[in-house]
Parts: sequence; structure tokens; C-alpha cells
Amino acid sequence: MTLTTFDAPGDLMGKEGLKIGPSDWMEISQERINTFAEATGDHQWIHIDEEKAKSGPFGTTIAHGYLTLSLAAKLMPEIIHINGMKMGINYGTDKVRFITPVKSGSKVRGHGEFVEIKEVPGGYQSTLRVTIEIEGEDKPACVVDTISRYYP
Repeated sequence: MTLTTFDAPGDLMGKEGLKIGPSDWMEISQERINTFAEATGDHQWIHIDEEKAKSGPFGTTIAHGYLTLSLAAKLMPEIIHINGMKMGINYGTDKVRFITPVKSGSKVRGHGEFVEIKEVPGGYQSTLRVTIEIEGEDKPACVVDTISRYYP
């Protein structure tokens, strides 16, 4: 894991193009996939039916795309930390792409690149392109532009 720390939110200014990370690898277990299915009500067989998935297009179950996307919230604190904040919020996302399915038992990690940093009333806003890669795969699982606001 490579954590990039900033002393204050304003220190983000001018950091467009800076690459950060990667996070630690984490396994995407069938248990995690099943728990996500329960939480969201998405019980499609490709995710939870291990027997049927053996004869499916991937030879095993795969994580939900939205499960993979949600991991950005877990992986980002492993790659970026900003001191001197009263509050940080998720402001949204732009352009999300699910490129390669994450098979059950695979390991993923995240890294980022700052796309845009700007001042907003009372704070700063960053757009960080988070890439979630799969161990042993050439193409990433997911690429998302996450938008965060930081208030000193």
C-alpha cells in the first residue's frame, strides 16, 4: 500500500496528473458477493449460483459491477489522506466503466490519478480517476472519476 498524505485540503491545488496508490490487494470472496446481493436485492445467478455459473460465460460467479464500484470507498482511504479537514464528502461520480468482470476469489486493488482540483465555496473539490485492477488481468475491473469535497 502506498498512502499519499496532504497537510491540508488546499495542498491539492495544482496536483492534476499526480498518480497515487496503489492500495493493498483485497480478495473478492463469494461471501462478500452474496452479502452484496442480500443488501441490494440483486440475486442474479451469475453472482450467487456457483453451480450454474460454472457453465456460464466466466466459468464461475462474478462480483456485481456496483460491488466493484463501491470498493472505491474502501480503497481510497488506503491511497489518500488529507489532514486539517473538518469534513470530507463524496460529491458524486462521473464516467464509470466496468471493463473486466471480477471473478469470485480474485484480488483487486485501487490506484488513482487526479484529473481536476478546484476551489468551491468553503473548500476544495477533487476529481480522482480511480482504477480498480484485478491481479493477473491485463485490463482493469472498473474505472471511475470520483468527486470529493474537502472542507478545512
